[in-house]
Amino acid sequence: MKNAPRLELRGVEKSFPGVKALSNVNFSVKKGTVHVLCGENGAGKSTLMKIINGIYQPDNGQILMDGKEVKIHNPIEARKLGISMIFQELNYIPEITVEQNLFLGCEPVNKLGAVDWKEIRKRTVELMKQENLMYEPETKLKDLTVSDIQMLEILKAISYDSDVIIMDEPTSAITNREVEVLFKKIADLKAKGVSIIYISHKMEEIFRIADEITILRDGSVIDTRPASELTIDKVISLMVGRTITNVYPKEKVPIGDVVLEVEGLTQGQTFTDVNFTVRAGEIVGFAGLMGAGRTEVARAIFGLDPFTAGKIKIKGREVTIKSVEDSIENGMVMLSEDRKRFGIVPMRSVLENVSLPNLRLFIKKGRLHARNENSTVKAYCDRMRVKTPTLETSIDSLSGGNQQKVVLAKWMLRNPDVLIVDEPTRGIDVGAKFEIYKLMTDLAREKKAVIMISSELPELLGMCDRIYVMAKGQIMGELDLPDFTQENIMKLATRSR
Repeated sequence: MKNAPRLELRGVEKSFPGVKALSNVNFSVKKGTVHVLCGENGAGKSTLMKIINGIYQPDNGQILMDGKEVKIHNPIEARKLGISMIFQELNYIPEITVEQNLFLGCEPVNKLGAVDWKEIRKRTVELMKQENLMYEPETKLKDLTVSDIQMLEILKAISYDSDVIIMDEPTSAITNREVEVLFKKIADLKAKGVSIIYISHKMEEIFRIADEITILRDGSVIDTRPASELTIDKVISLMVGRTITNVYPKEKVPIGDVVLEVEGLTQGQTFTDVNFTVRAGEIVGFAGLMGAGRTEVARAIFGLDPFTAGKIKIKGREVTIKSVEDSIENGMVMLSEDRKRFGIVPMRSVLENVSLPNLRLFIKKGRLHARNENSTVKAYCDRMRVKTPTLETSIDSLSGGNQQKVVLAKWMLRNPDVLIVDEPTRGIDVGAKFEIYKLMTDLAREKKAVIMISSELPELLGMCDRIYVMAKGQIMGELDLPDFTQENIMKLATRSR
């Protein structure tokens, strides 16, 4: 029966030290439907999904599959029950290959009990062909883009032939074309009776695919309704417990002198002859389609990757940047698009993550002054509005938005002149986005020069003073505020010289 719950949770509760993550949660998803789960970062969405997937065990409550209570102790048991999950944070091993990643933990074996690599290669090629993906089976994940890796994670979850698929922010790192491919796949899965639990902060896409919507706030279910009975404004209001009237809190601040100047920056065929400037108090956006070269330019400026030609000037003085340390010493810092890999140190505390690149500030005569370290880190975390039980809390246990604010606190402690933010609001909720935007506005008011790279055109239009548009490794044009429209950006983004 289509309307019977495929998966049901009753009275589920979960606590961590100092935090009540879930309180008496009731939730269900019917066969052949998409049930969207909404809520701010820290509302309990990921915790609930990890309980379904067997990563966490509930303190109280029941999990039922097709009306029968089940115990799920780990993800392998979840998979046997027909549950698979696409995670918001890309937990991948950079050194393994595409085929190793697809079959990690479920490798087919031959008669002798050894891994059957021929079978793995055969199945990988078949999967790629079936899904119209062009990756070579032996390519290492470290050589792929974030978008490529996200598509592989989606493919892996779908390939298990599961009855229930959990999709946690599956479109946060993929192109619009890939989003359309995913939505078509979701429609196919629904037609086959597969149940999908979908988590996203992108309101427009939620209302394209949702049959039902559940809103979580502070670990409790606030409401569950058919999507047809809700609006975007109503969902946001239920999520945050208040009405957000100004999504983009951009303020007009005095624009000062040029702080960063880039001339003729070139990196082989990746990007060529890139020229731009950023002034004090200015938020300058970089728009473009996936593969346009925006992130590659930022990585080169920050010292993560080498460039073959060009000059970088900070406050009128040409600087040599061959490493991240060079960039930091010259007053330039960066929030990477891949927060997990390049932004945080997983398993370490909030305190350690903030103080790590700043230890010399707290070491006097060879001795770490812990009291000074604690008070300084606390002051910057408070300023960045980081929500954490204590500074000793592992950064892994924080929401994506709060992890992003910890990275901001780390860099603000350096008092930089230039801040590069690459996809700063990827995978975080409306309320947390607002706080990140507010922090960017505060930094502009403090005469910082801010570069904002984003695939979300509305946030570029809402937050920037000027926008450069890139395509095929080149800057195709520059837009000033009077010319800000999505149409103008897309004309330049799809242009060829």
